[in-house]
Amino acid sequence: MKTTYTLYAILLALIFSSCSEFNAIVQQLPEAEKPILAPSSSEMAQGLKAALEKGTLSGVADLEKSGGYLTNDAYKIYFPPSAQKVETKLRALGLDQEIDRLVVSLNSAAENAVVEAKPLFINAIKQMSFDDAKEILFGTDTAATSYLKDKTAKELRMKFQPQIQQSLDQVNATKYWTEIISRYNQIPFVEKVETDLSKYVTARAVSGLFLKVAEKEKAIRQNPQERSTELLRKVFDYANK
Repeated sequence: MKTTYTLYAILLALIFSSCSEFNAIVQQLPEAEKPILAPSSSEMAQGLKAALEKGTLSGVADLEKSGGYLTNDAYKIYFPPSAQKVETKLRALGLDQEIDRLVVSLNSAAENAVVEAKPLFINAIKQMSFDDAKEILFGTDTAATSYLKDKTAKELRMKFQPQIQQSLDQVNATKYWTEIISRYNQIPFVEKVETDLSKYVTARAVSGLFLKVAEKEKAIRQNPQERSTELLRKVFDYANK
């Protein structure tokens, strides 16, 4: 019955030449029966840019707050893989407190630096073309994140690393790291460890950021409640259909 009603309404709409008459008929349909009109190229681009801006800024905001990296295992920065044997050995020697203090400081450094991503993301979003927008809109659940990663990852690492190094110094991570590695390297017969701490934390901070942005993008694509404006609803409802 619903299908018949819908087809009848659309048939009437084709008969009427006035757009206002067509819109009036559509408005009388039950919500579930209303046809989803295709957004224009401009609306598609604007809607996707708005979604990207919402997702990226929200992601940065989540990670830059205290504990943004530290309190979530998906983003948390642990001991460098090249130095995990250091952690194992020193914990066995009862230096848990020193190791934990260093891990906290690594994550604090990342939280201090992640704000550098905002202007880079906004610039990449502004430069997005209509073709980019269309491809992303009908792409995978993380197509927009992949686009941003391609456009900004290299520059993000360049921007992050000096800030990370400064933050590592400010939160005493460099000092703690030097102390820990020095203690380890003094143990007889161990293989000496040298790790570029700022490079490691930078890579992990950037990786965690894109993981967070992907999470935000999936939410907007999959959850209608995340589409906070009429334009977002129109664009993503159409894409979902």
